[in-house]
Amino acid sequence: MNAARAHGETELIIDGMTCSGCARHVTEALQSVPGVGAAVVSLEHSRATVRWRDPASADETAAVRAVERA
Repeated sequence: MNAARAHGETELIIDGMTCSGCARHVTEALQSVPGVGAAVVSLEHSRATVRWRDPASADETAAVRAVERA
């Protein structure tokens, strides 16, 4: 999994999602991370975009861990 941040958003490249259920679990996991304002997961592109409420306190490590657990 790779992460890149720009303008209050973090983009994650996610391997291993095989169905819409996987994408839903990843979305729910990301939305449960403190500070996440929104999370959009694309099964087709194997990516997730996380928008942070406060970009200065973005916790990318927590987002990655949430995806790994999902």
